Amino acid sequence: MPTLETLIAFFGVAVILALTPGPDNIFVLLQSAQRGWRAGLAVVVGLCAGILVHTAAVALGLAALFAASAVAFTVLKFCGAAYLAYLAWGALRAPAAVASQDDGPTPAASPVSLWRMAGRGVVMNLTNPKVLVFFLAFLPQFADPALGGVAPQLMVLGMVFMLATLLVFGAIACFSGVFGTLLQRSARAQTVLNRVAGLVFLGLAVRLATVDR
Repeated sequence: MPTLETLIAFFGVAVILALTPGPDNIFVLLQSAQRGWRAGLAVVVGLCAGILVHTAAVALGLAALFAASAVAFTVLKFCGAAYLAYLAWGALRAPAAVASQDDGPTPAASPVSLWRMAGRGVVMNLTNPKVLVFFLAFLPQFADPALGGVAPQLMVLGMVFMLATLLVFGAIACFSGVFGTLLQRSARAQTVLNRVAGLVFLGLAVRLATVDR
């Protein structure tokens, strides 16, 4: 078990990293603005589930094997890029559904749609090989073999990282979702938001497809 001082320091670094603009928090921001804060939180839950998978891979040593395989890295990054391109296509073609001010609050998303958004978060996280490579390089720096098994320490650190991500991304989802609710009353604003989201997703797809190990 890492020391309390190590956990506090690691949590602070994790919060800073979560606040740094990147594909994941941009993804949360756009999805929340387009679909509401509940959908945004569902995406956050999916991203956090992906963090647990990456952490387990690092703890079990699978990440090192993956990072050494150029083929696996390339296949995964192109899968991720294709998925982002698919989201970009959907956003660019999405119609504007205007909510009247007389309609009251935006209705809650259905459980099925929330599961779908959570799935998007999982896919978004797991198909980005840079996340796995980052975890492989980052987590072991805070583990101390003198304190016991390294694998359990890595799992604890991964859960702390997940907590920091949940808090920061959750706040982004809520604030962006509230802003998005206002935009839902304007067809023009929705159209612009959909186009911006599509272009951002497309840019992220190109970025991921061209990234090197």
